Amino acid sequence: MTGNIIANRYAKALFSLGCTTGDKALAAYAGSLGKLRRAVQVNPSLAQVFRSPIFSLAEKRNVLTKLAKSLSLDKTVLNFCLLLSEKGRMGSIDGIADAFDTLLDVKNGVIRGEILTAVELEGQKQEAVLSDLEKKAGRKLALQFGVAPEILGGVVLKVGDKVMDASLRAQLSILKDSIKRGE
Repeated sequence: MTGNIIANRYAKALFSLGCTTGDKALAAYAGSLGKLRRAVQVNPSLAQVFRSPIFSLAEKRNVLTKLAKSLSLDKTVLNFCLLLSEKGRMGSIDGIADAFDTLLDVKNGVIRGEILTAVELEGQKQEAVLSDLEKKAGRKLALQFGVAPEILGGVVLKVGDKVMDASLRAQLSILKDSIKRGE
């Protein structure tokens, strides 16, 4: 819980700075944070360097500077990360990036979610489903498409803490319960 509070505070600070600078800056910050997050996820030893008290602040700053150069990170994001390393908070970069993305989504009116189907949908079908759902929702959606063969057919849509289960498995379960009750 404390990690979320810390991540939210730092993300809000960077987001506030980006809002004063403009939408281009916000997009650049989000892109740079995303690159950094992926680099840390792909290379767990990098995360250990940032979390470990064994490495000095100068060593961490050196690693960050080289990483920023190789990833072409925004200069403000680099300075932000250098501040994080000074405060011993660089280990929270994943949570900070998530919180920043959430703030950006709220600002842009984007709803994130996940849609599961029994079989993988091709690109055109994904676009058609996404377009149809956006029309019904009246907002921009950013959905991750996944495959869950156990649903047998149909779709399961998860947005935030809400789940719309229009799967064949759910329909069969309802039918089974109805038969058991004698309806």
